[in-house]
Amino acid sequence: MTGPRSDARLRSPDDILAEVAAAVSLQEGPAGVRSVVRALRALAPTSTRGISRHTGLPVPIVAAVANELRRRDLLGEERPSRLTPAGLALADQLGMAAPIDLDATCPRCAGHEVVIPPRLHQAVDRLAQIMADGPEADLALDQSLCTPETKVRRVVTLLRAGVLPGGSLLLVGDDDLISLAIAVVGDVLGSPLVDRLAVVDISERILDHIVAVSSELGVRVEAVQHDLRQPLPNQLRGQFDAAMTDPPYTPEGARLFLSRAVEGLRPGPAHSVFFSFGPKGPDELLEVQREIMDLGLVTNGFIRNFNEYRGSGILGGTGFLQHLLTTSATASALPASGYDGPLYTRDKRTRQREYECVACGERMPVGLGARWESVAALRAAGCPHCGGGPFRPRQLLPETAPPAQPAAQPATPPAQPAQPAAQAAQPARPETASQPEVAGVEDVVVRAADERDLPRLAEFEAEIARISFGEAAVDDPAKHEARLAKAMTRSRAGMYVACPAEGGPAVGWMWMSINQNAVTGERYANFRSLAVAPVPDRTAVAELLISTGLGFAAEHGVTEVVGKVHVGNVPMRALYRKFGFEATHLSMRLNRLPEAR
Repeated sequence: MTGPRSDARLRSPDDILAEVAAAVSLQEGPAGVRSVVRALRALAPTSTRGISRHTGLPVPIVAAVANELRRRDLLGEERPSRLTPAGLALADQLGMAAPIDLDATCPRCAGHEVVIPPRLHQAVDRLAQIMADGPEADLALDQSLCTPETKVRRVVTLLRAGVLPGGSLLLVGDDDLISLAIAVVGDVLGSPLVDRLAVVDISERILDHIVAVSSELGVRVEAVQHDLRQPLPNQLRGQFDAAMTDPPYTPEGARLFLSRAVEGLRPGPAHSVFFSFGPKGPDELLEVQREIMDLGLVTNGFIRNFNEYRGSGILGGTGFLQHLLTTSATASALPASGYDGPLYTRDKRTRQREYECVACGERMPVGLGARWESVAALRAAGCPHCGGGPFRPRQLLPETAPPAQPAAQPATPPAQPAQPAAQAAQPARPETASQPEVAGVEDVVVRAADERDLPRLAEFEAEIARISFGEAAVDDPAKHEARLAKAMTRSRAGMYVACPAEGGPAVGWMWMSINQNAVTGERYANFRSLAVAPVPDRTAVAELLISTGLGFAAEHGVTEVVGKVHVGNVPMRALYRKFGFEATHLSMRLNRLPEAR
C-alpha cells in the first residue's frame, strides 16, 4: 500500500512540506506549512484557532493543513492537537529545537499594545447591548462585526494617538459602530470626545441604528448614505483631521475605501488614517501595501491581531490595525467617474473548493460554476451520495472557466409573481431561499446528536433552564441527561450538535420537533432547545444550527416554525429576527398575588 500515510517518513522534510502545501493550494507554500509545524511544536497542545493567531493563517487554512498532516501520521487525532513522534522527528529535521519556555507577549495587553482601563469596562458592556439590538453583519458586503472590546480599544487608540479628544473624524463605512463606541466612551468619561463626527455607509439600516442610539446619548453624528464606488459627496471632501476604515477584505476594497478616506481629509501631511484589514496571503498583502504606497500614505504603526471579530471563521477571528499618515504626495487613486470593478470577496472568488461529506467521505466541488455555488446551498441540499452531511473543506480546485449557458436559456429569468406581504406576528417560514447567508464557521461542523453527546447536552439543558426559570430551574444535569436519553430511544430526528471540525465536545446543541396543532390539525416545527457555548464564533455557530433546523423543517414539509426565548435573552431574540421570526406571544407571570384588602 502506498500513499501519504504510508511513506511520509521515507521522503525528505522539504518534500513533505511541499506536498502538504500543494494538497491545500496554500498561497504561502511550504513556508506556510513550516510555520504551522513550528506553532504545533511551540504551543502543544493547541487548537486550530491558537495556531491561526500564532501564524496569521485563516482558521480554515490551518484546519486543512492539519488534516493533511494527520493523513501522514504527523499530527495526532486527539484534541487539542499534538505532533506525533513522526511529527516531532520532522520538526527536528527542520531545525526546530524543543520550544523555549519564554513568552515575551505583554501579559496585560496580550499583544494589542493598549489595554482597556477599568473605568471603561462598563463601556464594553453597554456596547455589547447596542450590538445585540443592532443590525446583523451582511456577509455579501464582507461585513464581520468586531467585538465590543475591539471597539473600545480602537477608541483608546485614537485617544493615545492624539486624534481624540477634539477635532473631526470621518468613518468610511461603520458596520463596526465605532461612532457609537466614541459616543459611549465619551458618555462614560463625562466629556464629548470629538467636535465633528461623520459616517458614510451604503447600509441604511446601519445608519438608522447609529442615528437612533447617538441621539439617545446626545451626540450628533452626520450619517451619510452613499455608495463608495462613487466619489465622496462634496460636503465631506477635504473636511476632516483623521479617518478610520475597515474595508472589504480585497486589495480593491482597500484601495477604494482608503481613497475615499483620503478624499475626506484636509490637505497636507501628517493626517491619520486608521486602517483595519484581515489576514491574507503574502501576495494579496503585497497588493494591499502597494495600494497604500500608491496613495502616498506611509505606515506609522502596525498591530497584528489587534481586531477581534464575531462570526468570522474565515478570518481566524482577528485582523491587523495599521496607522497610516498622509504625506505631501497623498492623493486619491481613483478616477472622478467612480469605480465599477470587483470589490467584495464574492466578486473575486472564481476557484471552486472541494468539500468532503463527513458521513460518507464523498467529495464534491463548491463555488462558481459548480452544482452548489455556496456551502450553505450544499448543506441545504444534503450530500448527493448519502443525503447527509456535515461537510469538511478540502483543497482548492484548479481554475476552470464557467460553463456556457445553454442557448435556450433566457438571458434573464422570467419574472416571478409578487408574493403577498407577510402577515404581522407570523413565525418564520422554513423555505431555504428566504434564509439569510450564514456566517462562515468552516472550523465547526453540524452532525446528528447521539448517546456519546448526552453529558454535554445535559449541561446545555441545565443552562437553558437557569436562563429561563432562574432560581426555580431544574438544573441538575443528571435529570436532563436521563430525560434526553429517554427521548433518544424514541427518536433522534431533529437533534443536532455543532462540533469542532477537528473533533471534540459539542459547542452547540439544537433540538427541533415536528408537532401538530390540536385545533387546526396543521403541522409546525418547534425549536425545543438551542444553546451555544461561549466560544469565539458563538453567534455564527448559533446561525449554523438555526439554518440546519430550518432545513430539517423544510424537509418535513411544515408551514411554519416557532421558537421560544426568554424576554431577557436579547441576543437570541435578535438572532431569531435575522432569520425572519416575529414576536407573536408574550408570557406574563405574577409571582405572588396581592394581599386581599
